[in-house]
Amino acid sequence: MSSDLKIKPKISHIPKALAGLLDPWLFLRLSASFLPGAAAELARAEGGLLGALRAAAGDPARLRAAWFGRFWAGAGPGVRENAGARVAPLLDGRARGGSVVPSPAGPGVGGVVLEVGPGSGLWVDLFSDRHLYATTTTTTGIEGEEGEKEEGKVGKVRRQDTARTPVTRVYGVEPNAAHHAALRRAVEAAGLRDVYEIVPVGIEDLSSSSTVQGEEEGEEGRDKKDKKKWDGNISPGSVDCIVSVLCLCSIPDPERNVRGLYELLRPGGRWYVYEHVQTEYSWYMRLYQHFINIFWPQFIGGCELCRPTEKTLREAGPWTNVDVGHLPTEMWFHCLPHILGVFTK
Repeated sequence: MSSDLKIKPKISHIPKALAGLLDPWLFLRLSASFLPGAAAELARAEGGLLGALRAAAGDPARLRAAWFGRFWAGAGPGVRENAGARVAPLLDGRARGGSVVPSPAGPGVGGVVLEVGPGSGLWVDLFSDRHLYATTTTTTGIEGEEGEKEEGKVGKVRRQDTARTPVTRVYGVEPNAAHHAALRRAVEAAGLRDVYEIVPVGIEDLSSSSTVQGEEEGEEGRDKKDKKKWDGNISPGSVDCIVSVLCLCSIPDPERNVRGLYELLRPGGRWYVYEHVQTEYSWYMRLYQHFINIFWPQFIGGCELCRPTEKTLREAGPWTNVDVGHLPTEMWFHCLPHILGVFTK
């Protein structure tokens, strides 16, 4: 636990504390504003209001997926702006004890990468080799009209503040089809069409043995037959890096699925994590977080506030090194405290 999480409440903290305590409710309000648009989209797809009501009653997950897809398309860029100052350095290898440091403290992301829950592709561009280099501009040595040397060629040099290596393959595990169109656009914009594969299933279905019950015609009628949920396969021990950014809060059966992801990592592989976790500050903040969590999953795509995610990761299997910590800038009144760091298998 970081030192800031141990700071006792002070009078000078009251304005910030009130803002911190109210912030989750403002985020819920923002999410609610996207529900009418999702309902209208479903109504258009089902030929009217009655059709939409029947569809929502028969498959509530369909409306929730459309709702969260719209919400995240609107809210995601703001999340990227706020978290980018931590996530980009994390993938550079510039994180130690929950803090961002100026120089690499360990290896950066590279090789075969599995991105958990990419959503609409907020972080896709960080896997591009563009982040290995810095842009430089050389002067021609020729003076212009005002006596200043004119700029010449624009070049690239290897960044000294990153320990990244080239990314050769990315598996983006995203079961919510409402995100796929935006995710494809993000992949194209990042120049990763031949590198990034969208995996349209949940973590529990990554194995080649995962199947669904399909139907095909038989002589006696419609006989059920097993069909694979995904045509690909990720073999155990074949992944160099796992990246999870604000997504383990919403995966089903987190203990089992995190263990499954652990098995996919090769020995020496690294899991880069930036996640919000259950608060550990005090009983009253834990109680308040649990109260918010009554409503939070319904409005924020199944996200759970009170998961012991760090504990779950630590217990997934043996790690040779764990360098993870709480953000030192987050004080006692943060309802969504975060951890940042790297687990090495």
